[in-house]
Amino acid sequence: MHNMVPRRIGPEVVRGLDRSPVVALLGPRQCGKSTLARQVIARIPGSVYLDLERPAQANRLNDPELFFEANRGRLVCLDEIQRKPDLFPVMKSIVDERGMNGQFLVLGSASPDLLRQGSETLAGRLAFLNLTPFLVVEDASLPAGDVRVPWLRGGFPRSLLAASDGDSIAWRQDFITTFLERDIPQLGFRVPGISLRRFWLMCAHVHGQVFNASRLGESLGVSHHTVRSWLDILERTFLVRVLHPLEANLKKRLVKSPKIYVRDSGILHALLGISSFDELLGNPACGHSWEGFVVENVLALATGWRASFHCTATGEEMDLVLEKGKRRIALECKVSSSPQVSRGMRTAIADLGITQAMIVAPVAEAYPLERGITVTPLRSALEQLFAA
Repeated sequence: MHNMVPRRIGPEVVRGLDRSPVVALLGPRQCGKSTLARQVIARIPGSVYLDLERPAQANRLNDPELFFEANRGRLVCLDEIQRKPDLFPVMKSIVDERGMNGQFLVLGSASPDLLRQGSETLAGRLAFLNLTPFLVVEDASLPAGDVRVPWLRGGFPRSLLAASDGDSIAWRQDFITTFLERDIPQLGFRVPGISLRRFWLMCAHVHGQVFNASRLGESLGVSHHTVRSWLDILERTFLVRVLHPLEANLKKRLVKSPKIYVRDSGILHALLGISSFDELLGNPACGHSWEGFVVENVLALATGWRASFHCTATGEEMDLVLEKGKRRIALECKVSSSPQVSRGMRTAIADLGITQAMIVAPVAEAYPLERGITVTPLRSALEQLFAA
């Protein structure tokens, strides 16, 4: 079913292959990388696809030079490339010998830092692209203000498109278990699954809040260094986002610690035991959940923008500040059909010299609230910000 939903990054993959010898498409497990790659290579005659998690296909690369020579002139797609990092030096040799773009499309479930060997070996020959779970702008059938299903279920295809909310949360619970019990050991991390599960759950409880490693460490009975290492694992596997505070020259004491978000709202809700939209609306985490949902959709499209949040010790805050050149845009996220501007938001707008501010809320259509401040549905905000 999700094969029918076009991904907004698809054309970028094609352009990347036109410009670079190797394109790496990275993203969390089950977000649709393989489906998208198959769609791309189906349009390129003679392309070869190998899933390196399947022994029969991985065995074809026992002698990689022989395999690549047998497929000379073809685009070779290697799925789950982090399972065979020893291929990168061979790929470099092949790329340099042939001097052509569009030779390899590699897919991975880990960040460029985790694939450092590849990025170092193929420096200047490799383009990175990130694929997220589905965004609200990728579903043309979704009414502008109605984001209940993607907000509740998140964007992973099998969760979003499940036949029922029950089937959706069952898939997400299985995803969490599989990630902890299978994926973490396969990626080479030496951390017990039960410990990482507890930490992930703690991240869900402080989702959208300032991260305090020492406090979390005390709750979990580990050092703040261990907490930071676990956070690094979840960040590098695309499951948690760390958002840093804005650095501004103000005569006020600014919050200097980052905020953390569980990147997919559906995974967040599964960790918190929220299985229906009514439960979500009645949960104390509802506001922070909406904030994370908005932040993730915005930042997935904010290529070239610097993103941060603003918060002072006296309470002036802004959920998201985007900067590009001299342009600075502020976004506040509110779960309300009739949101209002708080005094802290007005002060933050004045302090930061914001000329355009949006309150992103689950409303049907955009409307001006005050001079320079618009209330807008999420889809409209995305279209307005990133139409170009």
